[in-house]
Amino acid sequence: MTWSAQQYARFEDERTRPVRDLVAAIPRDDVRTAVDLGCGPGNSTEALAARYPAATVRGLDSSADMIRAARERLADIEFKLADIADWRAPTPVDVILANASLQWLPDHASLYPRLVAQLAEGGCLAVQTPDNLAEPAHRIARDVAAQGPWSRKLAQVSHPDRHDAAWYYALLKPLCTRVDVWRTAYFHPLQDHDAIVEWFKATALRPYLAPLDAEERQAFLAAYRRDIAAAYPLLADGTTLLPFPRLFLVATR
Repeated sequence: MTWSAQQYARFEDERTRPVRDLVAAIPRDDVRTAVDLGCGPGNSTEALAARYPAATVRGLDSSADMIRAARERLADIEFKLADIADWRAPTPVDVILANASLQWLPDHASLYPRLVAQLAEGGCLAVQTPDNLAEPAHRIARDVAAQGPWSRKLAQVSHPDRHDAAWYYALLKPLCTRVDVWRTAYFHPLQDHDAIVEWFKATALRPYLAPLDAEERQAFLAAYRRDIAAAYPLLADGTTLLPFPRLFLVATR
């Protein structure tokens, strides 16, 4: 399954709030160059450009649909279709932003130091990654994948590196003058249980749905929704709260 800008943007306000918080925490005002790695439909790039209106800002993403949406959104910013895993800065940059993108890449022990090395002196690496693998939405996805008739097809689905705050701090502190790490849980009020399913269809469920045919996908989503309804009770007004923990990191070279 390819990335869908339209599906991702269904909850744009909720997805953009963390990147606004992240960009606001970057301790630099004099930024000349900045890059958004995994820019998606441009909502994170927009937050970055708003913080640094005088900077040259660029965005990269591996999804053609995301790049198309980003270019339509921000015509004055350069967006490039590229694999962020292979990205190298032609010259050192002042800010590298990676909002909800690095969790898809392996080997963080090498990746994060490599990104820090692309920074100019005093530059900042600003990263936000979902920290929700222990949440019901993810546990249910793993259980449905393991227990359904598609279990053999999905046996190889795995999540790349994710570590706790202490791990990232210990990794980057020897390379940086300052490392700021924090964790925030957002509670998103969503319309109903179907909305929770739609939320994760754009991200976490993609590796599970991609190997399945259309009929299997429908059955997987039905089983997932059934268990989601049991795990996330409705409030009196019919909405439900989706807790979403996220890990933030700002490392200054």
